[in-house]
Amino acid sequence: MTPVELSRTVLHAVRRAVDAGELRVAVPERAVVTVPGPGGCGDYATNIALQLARPSGQPPRRVAEILMPRLADAEGIGEVVVTGPGFLNISLRGGAPAALVGEILRRGVRYGHTDAGSAGGTRLRCPREVRALVVADAAARLLRAQGASVRIVCDGRPEDAWGAVLGVPAEVEEYDGTRGPGGPGRDAVVRPVPAPADPVPLGRDAGRWALLYPAAHDRPRIDGEHLVQREGNPLFQVRYAHARARALVRNAADLGFASEAGDVSGAPGSRELLAVLADHPRVLGAAARDRAPDRLARHLVAVADAVLPYLPAVLPRGEEKPSAAHRARLALAEAAGTVLAGGLSLLGIDAPDHL
Repeated sequence: MTPVELSRTVLHAVRRAVDAGELRVAVPERAVVTVPGPGGCGDYATNIALQLARPSGQPPRRVAEILMPRLADAEGIGEVVVTGPGFLNISLRGGAPAALVGEILRRGVRYGHTDAGSAGGTRLRCPREVRALVVADAAARLLRAQGASVRIVCDGRPEDAWGAVLGVPAEVEEYDGTRGPGGPGRDAVVRPVPAPADPVPLGRDAGRWALLYPAAHDRPRIDGEHLVQREGNPLFQVRYAHARARALVRNAADLGFASEAGDVSGAPGSRELLAVLADHPRVLGAAARDRAPDRLARHLVAVADAVLPYLPAVLPRGEEKPSAAHRARLALAEAAGTVLAGGLSLLGIDAPDHL
C-alpha cells in the first residue's frame, strides 16, 4: 500500500464513521499521511483525528479511537496504535518500504504529482523584478504538478536575459489591469524580497537556486558561492547526490544486476531515507498551495543529506556476489535519485548524471 492509497483508506474510515453516526463532520478531501514523528511507531502516521476534533466536538483522542478499528480491519493494514494527543500510527502488512520504492520507480519524476486539478484557474501576478518572476515560474510549475491551470502576469515586460538565461517562460503576459479568475482579489500576488544583485552572471541553474532557496521574506545571496563544487553549497550537494545515485545504477549494470524494490531494513540509513522520500508528495502539495518553492528546495537538501550516507552500502564489496538485498538497496538509491531529479526539474534546474 502506497502513501496515496493509505490516505484514501483513512478517508474511507472517516466516511464509515460518519455513516454510522459516530462522527458528525464533513469528510475532508484529503488525509495527510507521513512517517511517524518522535514518539510514534509503525510505517506511517496521520493527524486526521486532530484535524476532525474541533468540527466533531470531540477530543482528538476520542476521534482517533473511533477511527482506529475501522482502519485496523482495512485490507493491507497490520496494526493501528494511537499515540500522543490522537495520532494514528499505522503498520502495514509486509512490504511498505518496497511499495513506496516501487511507486517512485513506476511514476518516475512525476512521483508526488496529481491530476486532481482545482476548479477554474490561478493567475500569478508579480512585479517586474527578476526574483519575483523566477519564483512565480517555479510556483506555476508546482501548481501544474498538482493539476492546476496557471497563468503568470507581470507588471511590465521582463528583460530578455531573464528568459534566455534564467528560463523565465516566454508566455509570461504583461498585466493589462483586468481582474483575475473568479473576480476581484483572485490574483495570487508573488512578491518576494527583491534580489540585491543581478543573478544572470550565475547562469540558469545557480541563478535560479540563489533566488528560490531562501524563503520569500528572506534576502537572497547573489554571489559565486553558488557555483562552488563543495559540500557547503546546497545546490552542489543536491546535484552531487543525484549524480552518485545515477552512477550506482551504471555500476550495478556493469556488475550484471539491476534494481528491484524489496527489503532494505538491514541497510544503514535506509529508514531516514525512506522517511524523506515518503514525505515528498506532502512537500509538493504544501509548496504549491503556499506558492513557496523554497520548501521544495530545502526538502531536496534533506533528501541529499539522507541519501549520501546510505550509498556506500548499496553495491557488493570485494568478492561478494549481488543478492536480493543489493537489488533492493539499489532500488532505494535509484528512487532517491529520481526524487532529486524530479524536484530539481520543478525548480527549473538541471539534474546532470555526471558532475
